[in-house]
Amino acid sequence: MTTGFIWNERYMWHDNGSAIGVHPSKGAFQPGIHLENAETKRKLKNLLDAYGVTPQLKSLEHEIASNETLERFHTPEYIGLVQQLSDGSGGDAGESALIGSGSAEIAKLAVGGTCAAVAAVCNGEIDNAYALTRPPGHHAERDKGRGFCIFNNIGLAIMQAQADKLVQRVAVIDWDVHHGNGTQQAFYDSADVLTLSIHQEMLYPVNLGTIGEQGENAGHGHNINIPLPAGSGGGAYLAALDDVVLPALHAFKPDLIVIACGYDACYFDPLSHMLLVANHFRTMTQKIMQAADELCGGKVVANHEGGYSDFYVPLCGVAVIDTLAGISSGIKDPYAGTEFVANQNLYPHHQSAINQVINGPLQTLLQRY
Repeated sequence: MTTGFIWNERYMWHDNGSAIGVHPSKGAFQPGIHLENAETKRKLKNLLDAYGVTPQLKSLEHEIASNETLERFHTPEYIGLVQQLSDGSGGDAGESALIGSGSAEIAKLAVGGTCAAVAAVCNGEIDNAYALTRPPGHHAERDKGRGFCIFNNIGLAIMQAQADKLVQRVAVIDWDVHHGNGTQQAFYDSADVLTLSIHQEMLYPVNLGTIGEQGENAGHGHNINIPLPAGSGGGAYLAALDDVVLPALHAFKPDLIVIACGYDACYFDPLSHMLLVANHFRTMTQKIMQAADELCGGKVVANHEGGYSDFYVPLCGVAVIDTLAGISSGIKDPYAGTEFVANQNLYPHHQSAINQVINGPLQTLLQRY
């Protein structure tokens, strides 16, 4: 396997301010460290370096995305707002999407990185890729940023690749613990992109991610949300993949699979209430790779999204990257084995939630094919 790798130290220089739990504080509280800071991702890169994994990956060249690329999804007014805030003293570009000085160029570079990963896989230069980008993108909507996301990295990369005639049919699997609302919006009326989001029910955004959101017009049936109850572990996630995601992929038959690869469904994340450990992400990656081998020549791009446990995200990321590259880094997760404890089982209320998706959105898709 040849696995491409996107990394740029400049991603780590995006400054989205401090965090105190509310915004703005106007000096009423002592500020803290923002949860979406550079350390989770920098520590993943450092771990890859320390164990000799990075040289086994193919570094991919990338550049700042043009406004033409950004306008394939985002409005000119929103792009201009981001640039204005970036050129000034910063501010909020929507809903908890804080812009620091120079953040516009860094966010454009993140888009460019994802675009490069998608293009390299589609062109056959590499088998698969991992894009370790920042800021994240899957919450960014057409005319505003949301949830720490400024530009929609994955959505824009797919649109650019389609415009360049590199790919037509793409499936996006979003296992970030928060609903992939921005990517859903980007392709809601498209029959060429299948979007699937596995997320904690009613977490963020609280009014989106229901099973009733199935796409519109030509895209009807091509958006599948799998909202899982808080406290779901590996049993629920693997059942969602086996019973919903994999049948959907085999019906849709994509030319490329993109994973919105967030790690905030892990046991230690401060922004969620799910129970996954690193080996779950390894197994989920294996299942997606097997489907990709059967459907699209193994073409998979994983793009890093959320995940806010600075000590555990790197271990989850290594599990995914090891699997993509077909290597064994030797990095040991001290929590390996906890995927077999009782709270990881598939319980009736998990199965009930999954059954609603099987009998609803999945059936809508299957009837299209």
